[in-house]
Amino acid sequence: MKTYTLKQFTKDFPDDAACLEWLKNARWPNGIHCKKCNRITKHHRIQTRPKYACQFCGTHVSPLAGTILQKSSTSLRDWFYAMYLMASTRCGVSAKQIEREIGVTYKTAWRMYKQIRSMLGEDCQLEGSSVEVDETYIGGKRPGKRGRGAAGKSIVVGAVQRKGKVVAKKVSDVKAATLLPFVTERVLPKSIVYTDELPSYNKLSKMGYDHKRIHHASKVYVMGEIHTNSIEGFWSLVKRGINGVYHSVSDKYLQNYLDEYAFRYNRRENPAGMFNEIVSRVADPAKAV
Repeated sequence: MKTYTLKQFTKDFPDDAACLEWLKNARWPNGIHCKKCNRITKHHRIQTRPKYACQFCGTHVSPLAGTILQKSSTSLRDWFYAMYLMASTRCGVSAKQIEREIGVTYKTAWRMYKQIRSMLGEDCQLEGSSVEVDETYIGGKRPGKRGRGAAGKSIVVGAVQRKGKVVAKKVSDVKAATLLPFVTERVLPKSIVYTDELPSYNKLSKMGYDHKRIHHASKVYVMGEIHTNSIEGFWSLVKRGINGVYHSVSDKYLQNYLDEYAFRYNRRENPAGMFNEIVSRVADPAKAV
């Protein structure tokens, strides 16, 4: 498992010019097509602006146009460093840490990470034959005894392919009308689906899935291959991160945080490529969901 170290990052992106050049090459790997000349032409960097000019007609193009970096007064190098930190951590990085490390205001740091998270959503379908599905509650306070139902908490449903990808979505309730469409949208037919005893999953067998259940209420958590430990491990990672790093997350932005954690989880076997994919999504906004 190769990592992308801070030393390597500093060598690759020492200043704003290196970041801008990387974005230019990523957006136009075959060269920039000049609309006025109607062909690919050589472009030269304009030193006073983050733009390039066609050597024949002088038309300007900007690698930042249409990206989250457009019109930002924060240096490109700081943006790249913030993305590097997000790719290098397991539980997340707070805006306060970015504020301290790069010297921007908290408002700027929070906005930067909000913009970065907005690119990390993925519309993926789980392709493995064994998938665990579970729901959990995040935030708020749970009064009284433990159990389903919570005051002020957000409800999240997730599905994870064993030894594969995860997808998580904020939902309004845990009724069958809400959870079953999530399963059919994300899990291939005839897959083995592992859940707990929640009645909302009762119809999965009739829908073509090989449905296996573990009865948590009876304090049974593993029975051979039947368990939901993988998705519960992901919930544990998310909750530790939110409680320990972010402390609290509003319902309005919870989906963005779920996307962040799922993005990293789905690339846990290739941490070196994680940073590259984040900045690639900046260069090609169409890749972001």
